[in-house]
Amino acid sequence: FFPYLVSATVQKNCTVAANSLTFNAVAAGAATAPGSTTFRVTCTVNTPYTVGLAPLNIASPTGTGTMKGGTGGNTNTVQYQLYSNSTLSQVWGNTAAMGSTGNGLAGTGTGSTQALSVYAKTTSSTDVTPDTYTDTVQINVNY
Repeated sequence: FFPYLVSATVQKNCTVAANSLTFNAVAAGAATAPGSTTFRVTCTVNTPYTVGLAPLNIASPTGTGTMKGGTGGNTNTVQYQLYSNSTLSQVWGNTAAMGSTGNGLAGTGTGSTQALSVYAKTTSSTDVTPDTYTDTVQINVNY
């Protein structure tokens, strides 16, 4: 009889699924309530990872974002800040890298979905042109 080797290589992997974060509508000039949402990270078992959040309208590694109006000609903006805790004291930005948490979050994969919550508040006046203001936040998972 002649034995032979059977092998498989399993590579580390992470996936992300996200929900939108929407502040409640307010009258121009009124304070907005803080907002929050949850996104899910699924990484292979025992895979260390870090998560950074990068607002894209105006690039910022500090989690400070700028929402822009959607109506043609509206140049007003509303600024916001991203946080990793509900007390809005831990800024969540995009300086996380492999081996360094920076201002991001670190975790270890379990092979199952892990829910992460992100919190935000506006940091500028909402005394702007009535409109819907938006930004896109990129979720960067380093593993």
